[in-house]
Amino acid sequence: MGALWENLMVSERVKRNAYTGSYAQLYFWRTHDQKEIDLIEEEDGMLRTYEFKWGGKSKAKQPQLFASTYPGFPFTVVSPENYWEFVSS
Repeated sequence: MGALWENLMVSERVKRNAYTGSYAQLYFWRTHDQKEIDLIEEEDGMLRTYEFKWGGKSKAKQPQLFASTYPGFPFTVVSPENYWEFVSS
């Protein structure tokens, strides 16, 4: 379910960006030891990072290496409870 949720959320964000005329670049980030961020959205020099969790928000936090390398950028966990804000904002 988690992989399907992640795929759905990335697809919906791509559609949202196309509908709104956003030129944001989308990336993912992973280290050799499998620490990852599911989606990084870069627009106008601003990074927004997202983690997609089907089972709830409590299990996810931003990897320390990413946070220390790119300090000060927002990290959002997207779950079934708050997905509408992600796909419509």
